[in-house]
Amino acid sequence: MTLTVLVLRYSVFAIIATVANLATQRLSLGLYPGAFGLPLAIFIGTLVGLVVKFFLDKRWIFRDLSTSASENTRKFGLYTLMGVATTVIFWGMEYGFWLIWHTDLMREIGAVIGLGIGYVTKYHLDKRFVFVGSDGLRGVA
Repeated sequence: MTLTVLVLRYSVFAIIATVANLATQRLSLGLYPGAFGLPLAIFIGTLVGLVVKFFLDKRWIFRDLSTSASENTRKFGLYTLMGVATTVIFWGMEYGFWLIWHTDLMREIGAVIGLGIGYVTKYHLDKRFVFVGSDGLRGVA
């Protein structure tokens, strides 16, 4: 896979996961707009985005075709762990935009910016620690 194809695929998958995340947040906020509605929506949306992105990355970015439940569980655990720091970036941007502007639009803009920064960081962490030797980009940074 060329660097161009990698960037294109990764970007499309990030957009898909972002849309899944934000749609889940909206659904969650619609179902429960209560006192803890926003933190709950952010958490649930993040979880949905994480699962969607894991399966897309596993197959189409890192070419990992493993089917063993134990191997996939281990990799998903590592993938999730690598996502902790990047999730802090995402949540911080989203919540920061909410605190400044108090509008759903600006909260979502903050989320998109935070997710973009987080996804670039996450690719490098996943390549190094989760899908070691699984990708087809030998020598590509």
